[in-house]
Amino acid sequence: MGFALTAYPIGVERRYVTRPQAAQRTLTTLRFLWTAPQGPDASGMTGYHGFFYHFLDQNTGQRFGQVELSTIDTALLLAGVLFVQSYFDGPGLTERAIRDTAALLYQRADWRWAQPRPPAVSHGWTPEGGFLPYDWRGYNEAMILYVLALGSPTFPVDPSAWGEWVSTYQWGSFYGQEHVGFGPLFGHQYSHVWIDFRGIRDVKIEGYGIDYFENSRRATYAQRAYAVANPMSWTGYGDQVWGLTASDGPANVTLTLDGQTRQFHTYWARGASFVETTDDGTIAPAAAGGSVAFTPEIAIPALIAMRQAYGPHLFSTYGFLDAFNPTFTAAVPVERGTVDPALGWFDSDYLGIDQGPMLAMVENYRTGLVWRYMRHNPAIVRGLTRAGFTGGWLAQAPTR
Repeated sequence: MGFALTAYPIGVERRYVTRPQAAQRTLTTLRFLWTAPQGPDASGMTGYHGFFYHFLDQNTGQRFGQVELSTIDTALLLAGVLFVQSYFDGPGLTERAIRDTAALLYQRADWRWAQPRPPAVSHGWTPEGGFLPYDWRGYNEAMILYVLALGSPTFPVDPSAWGEWVSTYQWGSFYGQEHVGFGPLFGHQYSHVWIDFRGIRDVKIEGYGIDYFENSRRATYAQRAYAVANPMSWTGYGDQVWGLTASDGPANVTLTLDGQTRQFHTYWARGASFVETTDDGTIAPAAAGGSVAFTPEIAIPALIAMRQAYGPHLFSTYGFLDAFNPTFTAAVPVERGTVDPALGWFDSDYLGIDQGPMLAMVENYRTGLVWRYMRHNPAIVRGLTRAGFTGGWLAQAPTR
């Protein structure tokens, strides 16, 4: 939903929808989020303490199954909420209501409650078991979470939380690229959808002599170089077919193909780095697409090449399907999708967490739209400042 909210203003700017249409969709979404039931009960609730469950039932809008109350998914949602708050700046009743409701949603999130083991923020909570035993420490997609938690006007966490976050960074080299490591590319992308990290630095990344934008650029190049080297000899990998990130996969099965024993997976946090490599030959177009703003010179040709090579198997009604695996040509049952005996396995899912980052990062590459508005959002500026970021555009940002 955070990516969907971010997409609506892009739709306005690209003339896919009118501004009043996008504003009404946005307000409808925000009002649902604000009025949906919040509480400690195991069922019938949409969230608790201002946070939301990882998945919501599409029919009821309430908790799906027994999923956790998710701090990171709430953070990604609230990032979209703050973007529409900044974008819809008109004097009309609808846009004023968007800004007011967005403020209420952000103010309600009790980040201090989500710190059972301070100063870190927990991954989540369930009514059945309480807080999950894991806390957010870097480097991964949760950088945006700590910026929002630090910038909260109502329940801000202590600045020491940022120090806890950066305390587990691992710096190393992978295929010629030195950077802070994390395997799946989504961890190098999600926070950058909303925050322009070019030229601004905290103490930790300053010590490495780069900024976080450059870190993501290097991680993307490292993954491409890994695909070119193709140490596991997967079919299809190369300089224009690459990209590992969390995605669907064909099946949890071990097969012998061309004399090699191959283990495949369904959903898996695929990635390649010096920290860990998890690779079963499954490529996600969003891995390249979400890096367009960092490396347009290699990401855009990759997207074009994948669409041309695999056609409607991979790109159809709603853009790119989530994932494909050219090595998986076996005629065996798969969890979802289809297997072409010549081209391999293709997913049947279109995912918002693929389409949203691709759309936003293409727009950031073309016009800087999301970054431009978020550079003036007081919560983002406050969170970055409290985390110790300095320099670049932040030096000229409003401090209200």
